[in-house]
Amino acid sequence: MLVSHILKLKADDGVVTIGPEASVADAASMLSERRIGSVVVSSDSKTALGILSERDIVREIGKRGASCLSETVDSMMTKKLVTCSKSDRADSILSTMTDGRFRHMPVIEDGEMVGLITLGDVVKARLSELAMEKDALEGMIMGH
Repeated sequence: MLVSHILKLKADDGVVTIGPEASVADAASMLSERRIGSVVVSSDSKTALGILSERDIVREIGKRGASCLSETVDSMMTKKLVTCSKSDRADSILSTMTDGRFRHMPVIEDGEMVGLITLGDVVKARLSELAMEKDALEGMIMGH
C-alpha cells in the first residue's frame, strides 16, 4: 500500500501547523485541544521547518521544569525532519518510523506538505492489507 492510499483513508487530511515564534505553551494547548500527538512547525503552512511532539515537551519539562513552556516552538522542535512522499510504500514507512522511534511523518510533494501520516495510520493500513490478503488466500484454498 502506498502513502497516497493511506492519506485517502484518513478522515482528516489536513496538517495542523504552528508558527516557529509561538510559545511551547501555545503548542501544548493546541495538542491538548485537538487531541493530537504532534504539530508541524511552519511559517506558511506549506513548508515544514520542524515538528514538535507531546513527547518533546514532556521530556523538556522533565529536564528543565515548566519554565520551558515560555520558550518558542523553534527552540524545542525537531529540526531534522524525516519525511516521505505519496509514492512511498507503507512497509518502508513503518520500518523508518520504528527504527527512528517516532510516530508522525510529514508527506512532502514538490517541496510542499500535502499531509501527515502517523504510525497508527500505517499500522491500520497494513492490517487492512493483511486481512484482504488472508481473505484472498482463504478464497483460493476453498475454491471460491
